[in-house]
Amino acid sequence: MEYDDSEAARALAERTREFVDEEVLPVEREVLGDGPVRDEQLADLREAAREYDVFCPQIGEEFGGMGMAFRDVLLMFEQAGRSLLGAAACRVDAPDEGNMHTLELLGTDEQQERWLRPLVAGEISSGFSMTEPMQGGGSDPKMIRTEAEKDGDEWVIDGHKWWTTGGTEADVLIVMARTDPDAHPYEGCSLFLVPADTPGVSVVRDVPHVGGEVTGVGHAEITYDGVRVPEENLLGTLNEGFAHAQQRLGPARLTHCMRFAGMAERALDVAKAYTSEREAFGGPIADKQAVRHEVADAETELHAVRTMVRDAADRIDRGEEARVQVAMSKTFAANTVQEIVDSALQLCGANGIGKDLPIGDFYESVRQFRIIDGADEVHRRVIAREAFSDVDESELANVTRYGDPSE
Repeated sequence: MEYDDSEAARALAERTREFVDEEVLPVEREVLGDGPVRDEQLADLREAAREYDVFCPQIGEEFGGMGMAFRDVLLMFEQAGRSLLGAAACRVDAPDEGNMHTLELLGTDEQQERWLRPLVAGEISSGFSMTEPMQGGGSDPKMIRTEAEKDGDEWVIDGHKWWTTGGTEADVLIVMARTDPDAHPYEGCSLFLVPADTPGVSVVRDVPHVGGEVTGVGHAEITYDGVRVPEENLLGTLNEGFAHAQQRLGPARLTHCMRFAGMAERALDVAKAYTSEREAFGGPIADKQAVRHEVADAETELHAVRTMVRDAADRIDRGEEARVQVAMSKTFAANTVQEIVDSALQLCGANGIGKDLPIGDFYESVRQFRIIDGADEVHRRVIAREAFSDVDESELANVTRYGDPSE
């Protein structure tokens, strides 16, 4: 398929595909069924990514990235997503990718020097601590209960978070907390940079979850008990935390879409190779009409995902918020990739369930995509609200109504 991608975007994506094929996939095949990846393996992959010139392209050169435009890195994210290790190797993995973007966008010079530069280099890691357990903020973020109160020149944070991706290993946490209890949460919350070793920060556990065997990335439950940070650790503008979160989540949702699109492409590649070699009932499985139709539908839907994401990204590049287009992209991509991975697993039979091939790990990882960065239902609510915002009553001009018979 041809897309309206720049030459720079295509060149970066081609280098990334070569890097994944030649460097990442051999390590992935070592790790499958025997993971997670070791720290030294990941460090070697990141060094190789620098040599291929595919390391952290989305962050400015002044911080150690490649300084490429958001629209130009999308295709690269898809190629990195062809392996569960690709995004981490290229330093475009969640949550660090989104947190780096937030620090680049909102951070002061001091904050960027202290945290952004070492994040880009892979010397430290981070977590985005917003979601709370039941009774707290989740799909309805207005329910957020974690609070931060000013005490002199410090902020004191008290609260309970969970599902903080990478939180157990994180060196710094971006924490959302209420800072104006009398204001609507959308206008009374703020973001704070909290070093993970600050007194009062307690990682309760890694929440047991589906997936993660290859990457080893967990999702932490964390309590904040009288955590004190200096006022200069406020990230962005006071009481604008939700607006800042949307600045982070819009692009992050699209990068998720492209990484998972790469997963879908790889799952199809594996399934096509398997069904072409595996014979049953008198010939290769790939010659059966049902298989060919399944693959044809998957290719078609994947093309639609790529097109939708590019449209939303173009709008963001033009300065639009593009909330509806992002919501459409996220919902459609999440469901499409889940269906494609499920189909690929089915086509590979027992080898799909096993861990010699990557599809089993894909299957475990992809289900989260319909929940993380906003559940399907939340995004559909955004889409529906826009769809019903301009109902044209004249479309019912000829409807027969009770008590008003037609002449």
